[in-house]
Amino acid sequence: MKWVDEVPLAKHGAGRDLSRSAVLALLGSRGPTSRADIARELGLSPAAVSQIMRRLLEQRMVEEVAQAPSSGGRPGSLIGLVGSAGRALGVKVAADHLVVVSVRLDGQMLSSWTTPFDAMAPDALPRLAAHLAPHTGPDPDLPPLLGVGVAVPGVVHRPDKGTVDADVLQWRQLPVGRHLRGVLGLPVVVENDVNALAVAEVLYGHGREADDLLVLTIGRGIGMSIVTDRSVYRGGRGGAGEFGHVPMDAEGPLCQCGRHGCLEAWLGEPALERTARERGVIGARQGFAALVGKADRGDAGAREVLADAGRLLGRAVAGAANMLDPDRIVIAGEGVAHWIHWEDAFRAEFARRQVRGGDGISVMVHTWDDSSWAQGAAALVLAAPFDLDGFGGEQADLVVARLHGRFDAADGVTG
Repeated sequence: MKWVDEVPLAKHGAGRDLSRSAVLALLGSRGPTSRADIARELGLSPAAVSQIMRRLLEQRMVEEVAQAPSSGGRPGSLIGLVGSAGRALGVKVAADHLVVVSVRLDGQMLSSWTTPFDAMAPDALPRLAAHLAPHTGPDPDLPPLLGVGVAVPGVVHRPDKGTVDADVLQWRQLPVGRHLRGVLGLPVVVENDVNALAVAEVLYGHGREADDLLVLTIGRGIGMSIVTDRSVYRGGRGGAGEFGHVPMDAEGPLCQCGRHGCLEAWLGEPALERTARERGVIGARQGFAALVGKADRGDAGAREVLADAGRLLGRAVAGAANMLDPDRIVIAGEGVAHWIHWEDAFRAEFARRQVRGGDGISVMVHTWDDSSWAQGAAALVLAAPFDLDGFGGEQADLVVARLHGRFDAADGVTG
């Protein structure tokens, strides 16, 4: 796609400078980049790039961070984002706790905390707002707050509206976005937790160098996000990527969705506990931690349970790769802590079941801790200035107004 200065504004909100946003988008997703590469990638003239860069540098939204390699003549400089231009709160909602992070525009995490939370309580939404409210006030020691991102283990029909269906939380048509916006007075973007991770991967992680990728999560459940041409594919109603509910066996075990034989019913942590008990690997009162502990100590039975899981996962992911042909697959989630016991069986089965033997598709493992989910949620907000595809809708426009309002008082844009 070739960017020009006169991109129509109707889709993206009146008054947004799309050439400037396109430059921010490139820097956000690709990292520090030379002026020449920016002009080439966006189809802008060198003069236009110089003009945009001059303004962004004056506004302290970008900075010169390094010298670009020279092919002769004067070396150019690399331009990167200024993290202090803005920050976001990100919150991961789990059934029994919240993880909240504060993250700068350049992806640097400023703080992280975890707090108990009962997502199934009747007053879950007011309690969620009450947990976040103390952290949303002005702080002269921190970059300006652009908004709040919320990651949930369920289906979100539109991120900017934020209505959630989540079986694991017992949420049905819960107006998360509307409620939080009303209480906090900030832009709020709500998304499926795996899609949120995928946004973070595109902006700051393994997705920077890949246009098409799959983000696969393993843990208590199995999830997938599909990234095509650097955009998260959400489907017609926001439910694309429900990989854990691919039907594997109509006579298989009961899944939490109420159906039998879903992939998650075979490979989620509760399912692996069940398999380990049935095989006598762990006792009736032992759980998943006992299974992993035995595998770590070399127990053959425990290792075989996890290797079988890797084999089945490799078969299922190969099917998805055969259909979607990604450049890269990123594996994330709590389950990567014991990926060593899945990996060999997964890679062998993935290659065997791939039409082209997995040729050209790299499989990468995301370094994980519990805050990664919340960092993905923050990325939903931090992606807004880079959002030229309407992902964040009206909330993205509000985030951009707050970001530009920090510097553009003369333009009449307010936060």
